[in-house]
Amino acid sequence: MSVLLLVVSALHILILILLFSWWTLPGKESLNLWYDCTWNNDNKTWDCINVSENGWLKAVQVLMVLSLILCCLSFILFMFQLYTMRRGGLFYATGLCQLCTSVAVFTGALIYAIHAKEILAERPSGGSFGYCFALAWVAFPLALASGIIYIHLRKRE
Repeated sequence: MSVLLLVVSALHILILILLFSWWTLPGKESLNLWYDCTWNNDNKTWDCINVSENGWLKAVQVLMVLSLILCCLSFILFMFQLYTMRRGGLFYATGLCQLCTSVAVFTGALIYAIHAKEILAERPSGGSFGYCFALAWVAFPLALASGIIYIHLRKRE
């Protein structure tokens, strides 16, 4: 059971990393879901401003926050059920929360991928998806798999 707890904790931490850099621009500029940051060579600091008011980007932000809330809720439910559920019980509530997390991550990443040109319309051309965008696509099947595992998991002594 301790190995399972360690694996579940690692999956939840991986999903919680999603809100960082999603787009990398040429030069020293980074654009994530929340801030547009450029490197200022004069004073050697990052200058950050809020991202655009694009509706698609707002939808992605909402879905990523929802996925984080659901992921945290599923972890809390897992811990609660782990210590309070009677032997032989199934982790249905935890599994359902993780499945909803995977759907939210998938939908947010898909919207961002499809509407990247509209979201980044005011930015210079070029650039590529950041590592957290790829991590979102990795976290989606992991959250889906953990949700399915939770549904089939029985508590043992």
